[in-house]
Parts: sequence; C-alpha cells; structure tokens
Amino acid sequence: MRIALPALAAVPAVLAAALFAGQAQGATAPAPLHQTVEQAYPQLEYFSQLLTREKAGLTMDGVKPFGAGDKFLPGKIAAGLGDLLLHTPGNDPRLPGMLSDFATMADVTVDMDNHTWGIYYYIGTLYKLKKAGLLDRAVRPATLEKLRQKLDWRTFVRQPSFELINLPTNYFGVAFSIARLRFLMGWDDVHPSEVLLDKMLTHYHDYSGKYGFSDETDGEGRFDRYSILLAAEICERFIETGLEVTPELKGLLHNSAELALNAANADGSGFTMGRSLGPYGETAMLEILSTAAYLGVLTPEEKEYAYSLSSRIGERYMNFWYDPQMHSVDMWNKGRRTDTYRGKHRILGENFSLIHQLISTDEMWNRAGMKDAKPRADLASWLEHKRPAFSLTRFASGEYDRALAIWRDGRHVVSLSLINGGISQHANSPYYPLPFSYGIVSGIADSGAEHPQLLPKFKLADGSELIATAYEQDIQATPEGKGYRVTYRQDALDRLGQKGPVKDPRIVVETAHSLQHGVITRTDTYRAGSPLDVAGIDFEFAAFSGSASVEGNTVSFKDGAVRSFTVSGLQVCQAAPTNGNPLYQAPYGPMASVVKCSSGAFTMNKPLTISWTMRYQ
Repeated sequence: MRIALPALAAVPAVLAAALFAGQAQGATAPAPLHQTVEQAYPQLEYFSQLLTREKAGLTMDGVKPFGAGDKFLPGKIAAGLGDLLLHTPGNDPRLPGMLSDFATMADVTVDMDNHTWGIYYYIGTLYKLKKAGLLDRAVRPATLEKLRQKLDWRTFVRQPSFELINLPTNYFGVAFSIARLRFLMGWDDVHPSEVLLDKMLTHYHDYSGKYGFSDETDGEGRFDRYSILLAAEICERFIETGLEVTPELKGLLHNSAELALNAANADGSGFTMGRSLGPYGETAMLEILSTAAYLGVLTPEEKEYAYSLSSRIGERYMNFWYDPQMHSVDMWNKGRRTDTYRGKHRILGENFSLIHQLISTDEMWNRAGMKDAKPRADLASWLEHKRPAFSLTRFASGEYDRALAIWRDGRHVVSLSLINGGISQHANSPYYPLPFSYGIVSGIADSGAEHPQLLPKFKLADGSELIATAYEQDIQATPEGKGYRVTYRQDALDRLGQKGPVKDPRIVVETAHSLQHGVITRTDTYRAGSPLDVAGIDFEFAAFSGSASVEGNTVSFKDGAVRSFTVSGLQVCQAAPTNGNPLYQAPYGPMASVVKCSSGAFTMNKPLTISWTMRYQ
C-alpha cells in the first residue's frame, strides 16, 4: 500500500530553496573577501554602542550573555572592540571616545570569569594595542595591573610540572600562546613559553602520528574539523608572536590545505563531520587556506581558487549566518541546532569570535598579496574537474583505523567519516561513520543514540543497546565501476549508556559503502559469536527531503535532493514529517522528514545483512 504524507513544511521548503540557491552561486564570482569583511565593522560598532549603553545588563534575542556562564566572554569582548579600535584611523574624531569606551568595558569585565581561550583573546588584543601605541589610552593603569595578574596560563597549567588541569591536550597550544604573549608584553621571561611550545609540539607529534592530523583525545581516535584546523592554528600562533614557522609545520599545514580543498563546496559551506560546525565548519577552511596562502604552501593555481573559496565563505557568513534583524549571527533559530558548547547563552561571544576570525583571515590574505583581488568565477568547475573525484585521507592506523573518504559527485561532496567520538561524543551522530553531505546527510548536535541516524541500533534481551560506531579496522577503498567502494570491519559494537564507548564483541560487523553518481549504498553484515537473543532493531534517517510516500521499505520524496531511500533487512519502515521537532535539526537548518525502520525480537544465529540505498539529484 502506498501512503501519502503531508507536504514539506514551510521552513524546510525555504531551507531547500536556500541549499540549491547557494549551490548555484558557485557559478558566479563572489565579492572580494576584504570588501565583504569590511561589512563586519558596522556590526562591531553596533555591539560597542550596545555594551556602552547597557554594560553587563545587556540582552540579546532574549538572552543575558553576562549571566549565562560564558567563561570566554571578557576576552572575546576585548578582541571585538580591539578590532574596531585598530581599524579606526588615528585622525578619526571618534577614536578618543572609542578608546574611553574600551577602557570602561575593561573595567566592567576585569573581575569576571575569563578562562583559557578568553585569556588568549584578551592578551592578544592588548599586545596589538601596545604595538599600535594605543594601550595606555585603552586600559587604565589599575585595570591593566589586574589584567597582568589574571591573563595567565598558570590558571590552567600546574606548576612546576607544566601539566594541564582537567583539559584536553590541545590546550597546550592556548597556554603556549598566552605565555609567548606575556613575554612580548614584558610580563614574563621567555622560559615558560619555550617549555609550553615543546609540550604543544610533543602532543601534536604523539597524537597526529605519521599522518599529521591531531587526535582530539589521548589516542581514542576522535578526528574532526579541529583535527584538520590545528596545524593552521599552530602556524598562526608562530606568525602572530614573531616565530619562524618550521618546515615540518608547513608540511602539516599543506596536508590540511589539501584536505580542505578536497572537501570544499563552491557555495562556501564547509566541513560536515564532527561537532561545533555551523559557521565554524566554514571558518575552519578559511583559517587553513589563508594561512597556507601566506606561508606559500599552495601552488599559484590553488592559491587563486582557495582565495575564491575564502571569499565565498565570507559572503556566506554575511548572507546566510548573519541575521540583520537580530543584529547577530544565528546558529540557534530557523531550525538550526548546535551543541551545548556553542549554545545561545554564548550569543555575544560567538559574534565577536566569528567576526574576529573573519578579520584575522582577511588580514592574512591581504599579507599574501590578495587584498581586494577579484575572485575567480569558475570555482565550481575547478573543484569538480581539478580536485580528485575521490580521496582517502588516513588519520590513524594500528589496532583501529581512522580515515576520511571524500567523494565529489558533481555539485555534491560526500565526506565519509570513519572515526570514534570517544568520551562524550561516541553516541552522537556527528561522529557516526556516515556519508555526510550538505543538504543530504547531516549529523545532529548532541543527538545521543535515542534516534540513531542511518545506523541500526540493536536492543538485546538483556537490555544492552549496541551500535557500530567506534572500532573500525582494515579500511580499504577500491574503484567500483565509475565510482568507489569503501570497506571496513569492526570486531565489536559500541555498547551505549556510558560516557565513553564500551567494547561489546558479541556482535561483529563488516561494512561496505558504494559511492556512485547519484547513489550511495551501505551494506552491513552482522554476525554473533554464539546465538544471541535480540529484542529488536531500530533505525532512522532524518532527511532534508519532504513530501514523502512509502511503498514497502522504499520511501520516495517529491522535494529536496534525496529522491528515494530503500532499506532491506529490516521488517517495516514508515515516514513522517518532522514538523519542526528540534530532535531533527542540522547546524544549518531543519530536516523535513524522518524515516523509521525496525525489526522485532529474534534470535541471532546466522549472519544478518542490513542495507540501505539513497538516490539523490
């Protein structure tokens, strides 16, 4: 029987139109990046006036940022207002008043919580103001003395062992930057920064292994956009503090730049796997490519098109992420969802940090000789014809393998991410081994495993729940027809319910992804070591496509990129509109439909094959 479902809701329809419009933009040239970034300064002026008027009582879109626990906020305010000061000509009659406003906000925020990244943002701003000859007019002496005491890496690094205090090891980079800037400010000698530099590079070497991408954990295998970005961030720290970037770091940056170009979309949408995406999935590419251009690790041709992509990313921030009615970046409304780390309580700080990234990367492109350069109009064609149709970038190998396979299929880019979310992220779908693609497949921030996106969830008779997310081995990629086939196996499933993954070897699985033009097929063959009582299997696909109809285990869609979705190996499937349910929202907008498939209780005493095929346009 064929069941017709209600039409796509209005908001998803708008999203679908925006997705296709954004992809069409790739055929035209964006405005030069510098011209676009100049639009950020009126936003900073608005925030400056708002803070001067309302100070700690400020409210933005119903949120009071100063009472919401954003522990980076004082530093981000300093960075944003500092960017505005540094952009203002010395003969501008407004400058004395702006300096006074900066001093007032420094007085207001100096005793507020300001941790790690906030310390880095703040001291980096003070150093720039010092170099510009503005520091004495921007910060009052008593407040500057308080800042000298508070803006210190020792607040999160133990002494004398130089061990981080309950922080992931990538915070050695933050600590090094602060220590180096304290030296440049004349507040400390150079020794602590040298020790922390060694700690930072040792960590990077230990956890990036032979492939050069940093594990976000101590070896669990969590790789995401930050793993790709980190080489650029380290190079930026060298550049801003006057250190020479080593050939080894330039080599690591080159690898990151290659991966960024392989994963790039002509519309400026960025990385699609892992947490903290939204505009940060795009500015990560911007940071990588601007730094690579400045340090000369791109070919002349790559530099031209990397600049065109960067200009598109800047334009997309202004046209898609920034909401002029809110006077704010918007990662939280219009059906968009982000993780708790970037929740709306951080609305003010997110505006300042994103604008700061745009300004900093624009400055890097300017130093690379591209200020006001006209971007290439044929970016989409270049990406499709000059970048590889398929690439497999390995992140780690050993007991378990980690990798990212990228399949460029016309205007679509599929990122098949084979990693492990590790502690705190293993159950969340942005870290599942899925073929992520903008407008086709997305993870859902902080999803948990209650609604398993495109993965069968086994519910055993003993109450255990298992999914295949953490233990990939023997990752292989081979040509298949006009496409590619990616295979791997897992010697256990991940037992859910704990903060980190728990290895459960009662079920093993072999997986194959077939990537063909307009068609993705995933096939999982599960085996139990001995007969195993299964209470049921659940499976979901949260789709951007709408106006769904169901016939057997095939769902057809009238709207959106995905046209049909077929499941085999499960007993029954159904589909329904999401109706704005926040459980089905991507970083860039809502899903329109949810397909749910399931099987009832059975004894697993022979191989079980579960497969799905997605056809898209």
